[in-house]
Amino acid sequence: MFAFIQKLKGDKVIWALVALLALFSFMPVFSASSNLAYAGKGTGNTVSYLIKHLVHIGLGFFIIYRIHKIPYHYFRSISRFLLPFIWVLLAYTLFKGTIIAGANASRWIQVPFIGISFQPSAFAFLVLMIFVARYLSKKREEPLTFKASFIDLWLPVGITLFFILPANFSTAALIFVMIVMLVFIGKYPIKYIAAIIGIGLGLLFLFILMAKAFPNPLTTRVNTWEARVERYFQKDVKDLDEVYQIERAKTAIATGGIYGLGPGKSVQKNFLPQSSSDFIYAIIVEEFGLVGGIAILGIYMLLFFRIVIAAHKANTLFGKLLVVGLGFPIVFQALINMGVAVELLPTTGQTLPLISSGGSSIWTTSIAIGIILNVTKKEEEIAADNAEKIKRETALQKMIDKQLQEDEEQEDEAVIKEENPMNAVLNK
Repeated sequence: MFAFIQKLKGDKVIWALVALLALFSFMPVFSASSNLAYAGKGTGNTVSYLIKHLVHIGLGFFIIYRIHKIPYHYFRSISRFLLPFIWVLLAYTLFKGTIIAGANASRWIQVPFIGISFQPSAFAFLVLMIFVARYLSKKREEPLTFKASFIDLWLPVGITLFFILPANFSTAALIFVMIVMLVFIGKYPIKYIAAIIGIGLGLLFLFILMAKAFPNPLTTRVNTWEARVERYFQKDVKDLDEVYQIERAKTAIATGGIYGLGPGKSVQKNFLPQSSSDFIYAIIVEEFGLVGGIAILGIYMLLFFRIVIAAHKANTLFGKLLVVGLGFPIVFQALINMGVAVELLPTTGQTLPLISSGGSSIWTTSIAIGIILNVTKKEEEIAADNAEKIKRETALQKMIDKQLQEDEEQEDEAVIKEENPMNAVLNK
């Protein structure tokens, strides 16, 4: 086992934090899955959900291991070719999506003959962030103009968000915010960023007006968005059914207290919908208390700190932007999930990365972590090469100094012999 760990490349702290989150996830997922095990025609067998989560996590770490061995600069070109393919998947999902556990039909794709379902929007997030990092890191002979960047950068971004927005506003909003953050870090002109934000808000407002004026199956989620925002700002709640999820989550958190009820002893897991995914943080606090909730938050903050360090150490601009663009969304998604559970934010449907159950969310996070580790591995290799180079130069310098010293000693002996010929006679 120790030999295998030694073979792992990249930032060892990131490896450790990811493994810690994944290992911890088994307890709350196993506990919260009882809600699914007894729902509908379920048999009450929670072991099957634990095994399923084990397969998802195991495949996720296999993805991390394989991705972190691929040179990260390969992803620069791959993103260009994958983006049109992602558009096709998103369009197909929007019109022919599958209902998964009552979730909106236009979010999921069912893979034929395999029985695996996934959300293309999660993979679109990855490809889009890599695409933006690639664009910002390109060397240009001419100054950047808004017209050129609008066609080459923002038009592909807009097409992707257009396919995601009708079914998943929270993911579309998170992608847009992360891209704006990334282009700001990439030194994209601030006046252009302000213009893009204005255009984005204007198009969103126009979409909502169109959905209100011409209702159709693709715009039914607009009413859900409005209801969630109204519930968040509404002080006097009259219809408790509309706030059922958040009230159960708050009850779970309040019940947990300081130290929690103990692993597997959650009560609200039997009543809280999506207790193993969207609201798993409430179950964690109920079972492990405030101590457990703060500990999970602390792990994500440590991961954020290591991602910042990795971005700072990256030797190329593309590497820096890649680490920021793929690493920051993981932590921000975790903060959003926690904020929803404690009612700091409206309900969004974002999972808790590496802890919530679900294949596509775990696998996309694994791909992002693998690429980040690949960037840190490259920096380690560069540092190791530099250290080896310094070591060789030092050894060579020692050999030269030693040879010079021997030559000087031989010259001194020769001089002494010439100055004292009697010594040569006595030596004979």
